[in-house]
Amino acid sequence: QVQLVESGGGLVQPGGSLRLSCAASGSIVSINDMGWYRQAPGEERELVATITSGGSANYADSVKGRFTISRDSAKNTVYLQMNSLKPEDTAVYYCNADIRSRTPPSGWRRDNYWGQGTQVTVSS
Repeated sequence: QVQLVESGGGLVQPGGSLRLSCAASGSIVSINDMGWYRQAPGEERELVATITSGGSANYADSVKGRFTISRDSAKNTVYLQMNSLKPEDTAVYYCNADIRSRTPPSGWRRDNYWGQGTQVTVSS
């Protein structure tokens, strides 16, 4: 069983910073792309940033220059450093990962996983 557990959300004033973390655990063989998405009330879930296993990052235009995605492959963890936060960044942030995991007795499978979400609120 593979799980993604997020942490680091909270309330911050406009212009402030937060760092989100997402750790994957379980019978993991390898992790391909990892990413962060967000969903504001009444809106569809949207991509924030993704990062490949090789470290190549992709960002939504709305966060370029303010957010930085990174990963620690040894810890199966992806991070999102969010600076210069704006009220419009308020949303539930979800971690996503493309993971190969072991299946007994000697196989593996590839699935896409989501974390439970962490609330980020930017308000004065």
